[in-house]
Amino acid sequence: MKNRLSAALLAFAVALPAFAALKEGDAAPDFTAQAALAGKTFAFSLKDARRKGPVVVYFYPSAYTAGCNIQAHLFAENHDKFTAAGATVIGVSMDSIARLKDFSADPEYCAGKLAVASDADGAIARSFDLKVGDAVKGAKDSRGKNIDHGFTERTTFIISPEGKILATIGGTAPDQNVMKTLDAVTRISALKKAPAK
Repeated sequence: MKNRLSAALLAFAVALPAFAALKEGDAAPDFTAQAALAGKTFAFSLKDARRKGPVVVYFYPSAYTAGCNIQAHLFAENHDKFTAAGATVIGVSMDSIARLKDFSADPEYCAGKLAVASDADGAIARSFDLKVGDAVKGAKDSRGKNIDHGFTERTTFIISPEGKILATIGGTAPDQNVMKTLDAVTRISALKKAPAK
């Protein structure tokens, strides 16, 4: 019962739609953050990632929670499709880098394919005009471990190499978020490759 209550509180705390998130055409704030991929840490820089092509920056509430597990799994499962479209994908949450090292390597979720970055104080999320909530007392993750950090609303941004937001995807279920993002990235890639008339 206590775990169900924690899950319900967590779901309520992070289920609010994106109210003021940055929109298409806005300048995306560049950021650097400690990140993890396949259990190893590295310094992620949005500015550096943009040099390779569009970047998908997806904010999610917490590693090892139901919706976020689904979302990470689907981003990892579709990693090759995002790469084929020329896009880099990075997940961002308020999890500690220690939690993200485990999550990034977990074969059920990030599977060593999906990089995730720590925004422990919520500064990156706030720079994208996202809602940041406090920790929910007694909340536990899907492993039964305490969640001792705040939460960011689930919103995804597709950012151009020039630093403009090409699309903002929020207010959807985790699986729909991934599929809408993949569809948008694929369309953007196709438009870029289309011959000029």
